[in-house]
Amino acid sequence: MKEKLKQLELFLKSTNFDRGIRLGVGVAVPFAVMYFLGYFEYAISIAVGAFLNAPGDIPGSNKRKVNAVLISIGLTMLITSIILFLKPFLPLLLVAITVISFVVSLLSVYGFRASLVSFSGLLAMVIAFAAQKETAQEIFVHVALMGVGGLWYLILSFIFQKIFPQKDQNQLLSDTLHLIGEYLKLRAKLLTKKSKRDGRLKETFILQHQINDKHETLRETLLTARKRSGRSRYEEKQLLIFLSSIKIFELIEAKHLDYKTIDGIFGERKEFLKAFKTLNKIMGNHLIRLSELLIQNDELPDKKLLLEALSDAEDSISNYIDAVKLPQAREGALVLKNLYDYQEQLLQEIKAIRRVMANVQESSKVSLKRQDSSQFLTLQEYRLNVLVQNLSLDSTMFRHSLRLSIAIVLAYLLGFLLDIQNTYWILLTIIVIMRPSYGLTKERSKDRIIGTLIGAGVAVGIVLITQNVVVYSVLALVSLIFAFALIQQNYKSAAALITISIVFVYSLINPDAFEVIQYRVLDTLIGAAIAVVANYTIFPSWEANNLKQVLLNALEMNKKYLLATQELYQDPSTNKLSYNLARKEAFLAISNLNAAFQRLTQDPKSKQNEFQLIYEMVTLNQTMISAIASIGNFIINHRTTPASVEFNLLIKKIANTLQMACDSLDPTQLKKKVSEETGEDAQETLLGNYHHLSKKRDENIRQGYTELDTETLHALQEAYLISNHMGWLKSLSESLEKATERYRYSIINKQS
Repeated sequence: MKEKLKQLELFLKSTNFDRGIRLGVGVAVPFAVMYFLGYFEYAISIAVGAFLNAPGDIPGSNKRKVNAVLISIGLTMLITSIILFLKPFLPLLLVAITVISFVVSLLSVYGFRASLVSFSGLLAMVIAFAAQKETAQEIFVHVALMGVGGLWYLILSFIFQKIFPQKDQNQLLSDTLHLIGEYLKLRAKLLTKKSKRDGRLKETFILQHQINDKHETLRETLLTARKRSGRSRYEEKQLLIFLSSIKIFELIEAKHLDYKTIDGIFGERKEFLKAFKTLNKIMGNHLIRLSELLIQNDELPDKKLLLEALSDAEDSISNYIDAVKLPQAREGALVLKNLYDYQEQLLQEIKAIRRVMANVQESSKVSLKRQDSSQFLTLQEYRLNVLVQNLSLDSTMFRHSLRLSIAIVLAYLLGFLLDIQNTYWILLTIIVIMRPSYGLTKERSKDRIIGTLIGAGVAVGIVLITQNVVVYSVLALVSLIFAFALIQQNYKSAAALITISIVFVYSLINPDAFEVIQYRVLDTLIGAAIAVVANYTIFPSWEANNLKQVLLNALEMNKKYLLATQELYQDPSTNKLSYNLARKEAFLAISNLNAAFQRLTQDPKSKQNEFQLIYEMVTLNQTMISAIASIGNFIINHRTTPASVEFNLLIKKIANTLQMACDSLDPTQLKKKVSEETGEDAQETLLGNYHHLSKKRDENIRQGYTELDTETLHALQEAYLISNHMGWLKSLSESLEKATERYRYSIINKQS
């Protein structure tokens, strides 16, 4: 019960609920004000304007938010005008519906915020069919008042922001820490649970993409928030937490272990890994609790458990050495030591977040130059050529826009020919659930239908109990608020609440509530069926055929990241910024690849061409970026020896192999030549360096020098990590080249 109350508190204090309240106020106030002024007939137009322009109000920089809402206001006014004026002229109306549906949905190529503005435009088109405006004067007044409603909502948004200035950022930080905590716990399970690794690796792909999305939004929100006078103390705190969350995520990514090696070294001795697994779980739970405290007002959790778990992990290394004995235990001990160092770094970042949240004055100030921080922002291009480049059937968004416009026109004609009472409900269902991918459309259709049936059932129960219009009004408003608050978290529940809201709004107009419910359910079923069938049959876009560019980008970014790591090894102080930028780009590329693979899993089984091959390529890319990150992380956090000739030679070999993999995916580059490097001798030399240090250490032990000094330990760790990881990267790059070659022959060549 206590846990449920905590979750309820977190929801009621969340920005999602805040936006629901914002929309509720935005819709309710015009009705109240117009009623008292005696102009109640104008209230609906203002409320519709507020409702239509709410979607673009999402976290991000104020400039982008304002621009999005203003563009949305202009777009919704224009579309509403066109539809209302052309309603009496069916041929022209059909042309308008086709053009508006296609052009407006294609605006989504400009990113997530643009897709919400696009949705507002499509929603305005559908709602315009419900508006009963006959004369030009009525239309102009209605559209003008819609504009007033949109501006009213924008003002309201700023009022809420002034009252709760840091709420969006705190919610984003909370969500990020929660996701990272879950990710840490999932990685703990990968350490010892051999049988379920494949399934859990697929789960990591989803979490990685979600975390990267949150980080991108936080970059936009926090790195553009700096004013000429500098950051406030609270902004400094938020930025410190954000930077620590990035370091934690990158540390986790850097420790994508070679599980086959782990299994080979420890075999039946997995008990020595349990302390590290437990520490990961405890740190994950601690991060989740810290995420909750960013929303709640409560005391920080005790860090005693963390420190005890870290101590147990350190003891586990000694226990392993005592049980296996040197020199046989050396390789396993170095693996455990590297794992311990990584977890200790994680714990330091968690403690840094704790210090910031506890308002410790000594917590370090943020030293991030404006010109440096701006390089970490991923700027969305809004030039016309972005739209022009997508005017091709090769573009997923172009296919989606065509498909959506055809589905909407067919649905409207169906409603017109069959004289369906509320055809716009069918259109509304289509624009709400239809997505570029078949899998997501099917999932949303299912949720929409189930949610509508649940909402209809609840509405029937309430109608049987009472016919009080005041109750209907309150329920319509409250259900709208909760629907808008839940729409991103739980679409099924949101669909149920939207149904309740619509039923009671219409019940205020039409006394026969059961008729409203009946048509609502029927129209939802028709709309959902049209959306799913259209996605499957009209210019279908199957993810297996759309992966080439995403795979190519991941390979190119991995290559750049590898070369940036080489430069970091040469001179860590000079090349750290360029390394961090390359790392960020590589992580985003892998995140996009993970998201594409997730969409692939939602396609029908018959359309998942070469599924195992694609899964292998995604996993190889993921493993490669983690192996590179592991080397980079070691260089940053340890004093290292100068990069050897053999290291540089292997980097060149791996980069060349990655380039050949890129060329396999891009037929225009097949004639490109890269220099041949075998790398076998270099690999043997690096391994020989480690064996040389191992023998030297064995000799010292035989002579009685059992104490291991820090310099020798770091030299052994460096030699072991570099020799193993470079060999690992070489093997991964070769496997990637072979896999991309198979992908070219089995998929790309068939499309040509």
